[in-house]
Amino acid sequence: MTVVLTNQRERTRFLRFAAVGVIGAVLDFGIANLLISLAHAPLVLAGTISFICAILSNFTWNRYWTYPDSRSKPLLYQLLTFSVVSIMGLAIRIPTLAILEPPMERLLANLSFNICTLLPFSFCSPKFMADNATLAIAVIIVMFWNFFVNRYWTYNDVK
Repeated sequence: MTVVLTNQRERTRFLRFAAVGVIGAVLDFGIANLLISLAHAPLVLAGTISFICAILSNFTWNRYWTYPDSRSKPLLYQLLTFSVVSIMGLAIRIPTLAILEPPMERLLANLSFNICTLLPFSFCSPKFMADNATLAIAVIIVMFWNFFVNRYWTYNDVK
């Protein structure tokens, strides 16, 4: 972590990785919410499918924008290592979603009346808010995992 704070090049990479992560998170949340709302998929299934879509987007952006100087490894090898790291991240994410969703829903059910009276959204329900809050926590945890492991394994050929 100190390398990111002290090294300008690594800081830039981290900020690009985070920007790519925002794009992935928009896809992730959007797809998860569509699957939950339209297909009535459970959060763990919707979150898994949306995560896979985000992986493909994130790999592409990271390969060509965050680490454009990482070309000593073949594309398929990098995709494989990136996918392994992401699947390991998924192994962190799924239990996080499953464990945090019920207490988050109970917590937000108690707070939702006050919050929902301030928001003009029709989708302001404890379930919707709990799903998204839980997903946000999981995304943040996995983002740090993904950055550091990808930096020192998938993209370890950059200086």
